[in-house]
Amino acid sequence: MSSLWSTILKFPAQIKHFTVPVRNLNLLEYQSKHLLRKNGVAVQDFCMIDEKGGNEFNNFNVKEYVIKAQILAGGRGKGHFDNGFKGGVHVTDKRGDVEGIAKQMLGHKLITKQTPKDGIEVKKIMIAESVTIKRETYICILMDRQKNGPVLIASPAGGVDIEGVAEKTPHLIKTIPIDIFKGVTDGMAEEVAAFLEFQGQLKKLAADEIKKLWTFFLNVDATQVEINPLVETADNKVISVDAKINFDDNAQFRHKDIFALEDITESDPREVEASKYNLNYIGMTGNIGCLVNGAGLAMATMDIIKLHGGDPANFLDVGGSVKEEQVRAAFNILTSDKNVRCILVNVFGGIVNCATIANGIVGAMKSMKLDVPLIVRLEGTNATEARKIIKESGLNIQIAEHLDDAAKKAVKNVV
Repeated sequence: MSSLWSTILKFPAQIKHFTVPVRNLNLLEYQSKHLLRKNGVAVQDFCMIDEKGGNEFNNFNVKEYVIKAQILAGGRGKGHFDNGFKGGVHVTDKRGDVEGIAKQMLGHKLITKQTPKDGIEVKKIMIAESVTIKRETYICILMDRQKNGPVLIASPAGGVDIEGVAEKTPHLIKTIPIDIFKGVTDGMAEEVAAFLEFQGQLKKLAADEIKKLWTFFLNVDATQVEINPLVETADNKVISVDAKINFDDNAQFRHKDIFALEDITESDPREVEASKYNLNYIGMTGNIGCLVNGAGLAMATMDIIKLHGGDPANFLDVGGSVKEEQVRAAFNILTSDKNVRCILVNVFGGIVNCATIANGIVGAMKSMKLDVPLIVRLEGTNATEARKIIKESGLNIQIAEHLDDAAKKAVKNVV
């Protein structure tokens, strides 16, 4: 499911080919539905089957079943498996067919437009109660920088490419800023329910669901709760059929139970390792490893590498309050990439002390065998002392005079 209001970072023209990586909590569909249900939001009843032998299906009886492969990718219904089985979403009213369909999915790789070429292995299957959808709508609550707070976005044209709706039929999109102190009032909820074309008793049900979504948004410190679609069923119910939820990482200490749900099996192991040390890392396809403090400087470093004909192997921002332990961890992550043929360290000391970086580099070099050239550029707080630490270490480290010099040295070492 796509998001209408994703954050877009705009950079100068010379660095537009890079984007800043942000590590977000990713939940599988069933986990999002569990959280919604726990907070009183109406969702389909469901159960789970997993590869470890967990099987809740024995006690699950409904008239019609929806069998859905659980992976962190969209387009599951139109996907196919590496065993030739078609579709990651199936509907059947025959109970005897459910486990057979699930077996065709479980343990096999599902390939969709949003997965890697080889697909993603399915380790969990959600079996949900099928609902007869009479009408689909769209509802979203999210933090909006331009409005300096949360906004509620609604459209009676749900269940489709909502970006296309906004572009082609903007009158079908309503955006309402939410007063953080008043929240979603009864009047606001009823106004939105009417805009979504719910009528009679369903209008009240829809308004109640909208208010519950707001309460949920607050309870879990979400930055976005997007329901697409919020449906009207044939038996006169209002149900959230699919959800995308983003959480505020700064509130992780308040929601350890939610963040513990994250499935990291689909994540790059290097990104997972980096997160343990509060490092921002994302792998790329190049051969020059980069260790930089600050996202903007990291972007500029990658850009100047490209300018001189090189290709960065990663984005790695160690932050402004980096410690020696984090520097050593960063080196271990960089050298775990077999494509890396050279490492460029570019640090501008403001908050961070360059001597701390230098000691971390020397400590890392002494505790591990580095088989690729290392170029270091240090400027700012205690840079002179830092360069002295590196020179007196006796290690094979090339010191660059400035960023342009550092980039040239790095590219020269991989040509």
